[in-house]
Amino acid sequence: SVLFMHRLICSMTDGYDCYQNALAERVNGILKNELLITRPEDVAQAGRMVAESVEIYNSQRPHLSLKYKTPDAVHQAF
Repeated sequence: SVLFMHRLICSMTDGYDCYQNALAERVNGILKNELLITRPEDVAQAGRMVAESVEIYNSQRPHLSLKYKTPDAVHQAF
C-alpha cells in the first residue's frame, strides 16, 4: 500500500475518545486552511507544516473550553 511504501502507520484515537477527535480536526483545519495554501516541496517541509499547526493549536489559539486560554497557558499554570 501507499502507506507502507512511505513507512506511515495509521492510528486511531485512544479508546475512541471524541475529544481527541475534536483536537485532531482542529489541528487538521489549521493545517489545511492556513498552511497548505501551496503544496509542500517535500516530505520534510510537510512535516514542518504539521509541527507548525500543532504549535499554533497549543500556543496561539485560545479555546472556549479553557476559558479562552491556550493549552500551553493552562498547562504552565499547573
